Amino acid sequence: MLERIRQTAHFLTSIQSIEPKIGIILGTGLGGLIKEIKPIKVIDYDQIPDFPVSTVEGHHGKLIFGTINDIPIMAMQGRFHYYEGYTMQQVTFPVRVMKMMGIETLIVSNATGGLNPDFKVGDIMIITDHINMFGTNPLLGKNIAALGPRFPDMSQAYDKKLITKALEIADRNNIEVKQGVYLGTSGPTFETPSEYKLFRIMGADVVGMSTVPEVIVARHMNMTCFGVSIVTDSGVPGQIVEITHEEVQQVAAEQEPKMTKIISELIAQIRN
Repeated sequence: MLERIRQTAHFLTSIQSIEPKIGIILGTGLGGLIKEIKPIKVIDYDQIPDFPVSTVEGHHGKLIFGTINDIPIMAMQGRFHYYEGYTMQQVTFPVRVMKMMGIETLIVSNATGGLNPDFKVGDIMIITDHINMFGTNPLLGKNIAALGPRFPDMSQAYDKKLITKALEIADRNNIEVKQGVYLGTSGPTFETPSEYKLFRIMGADVVGMSTVPEVIVARHMNMTCFGVSIVTDSGVPGQIVEITHEEVQQVAAEQEPKMTKIISELIAQIRN
């Protein structure tokens, strides 16, 4: 795996000229940040050696090198999910490549179901921690010391300094945000009412089908992480209604400009 990571990183380095320190993974319906990027090189996933190909509607499958606020970035327009049939190693392969290319900060976004009764559909939540309910872990198997330690610390998976900066940006722009715990499951089914209830009892504020594997691998490789969610449907008892992927996309797209504002200004403040 190490050699494949190195080969892919070398390929991507050879086809473009910038050296980004910030990587971004854009989730369901949250691709509007692309409008803030001044592209230098755009490449389809199927043109990248060993990259999986996204099969989910709303995930465009392009890797973008460019700048936001004159800061070089590398952005994934569309991510990979465990429920698509990929292994955890395949799902997180792009994060490994990012680190091998010099990325030091990873920013992730996602669409979620709300569990906290104080949250409403359309709320933006800054992730302070997560719970892994995938039933597996991307670090299972023999550890590759060149990538990270056998037992990586996860006590601060989401960087407190970046969280503080994001809260300040939201306040300055009169954007209401929540803070809370993201719980990740394999999907692809949306949760049953009993599952929503259990996850809330466990301490989760939102639930989704991504992010956790990527952040685990990023922390394994000592990358700084920041995560943000948009609540696209409710799992609160009495508020649960039938939901479709298309409706999730619609809610995410409506709230995306606020998330874009926060992330673009956050990037401007990051100094790697």
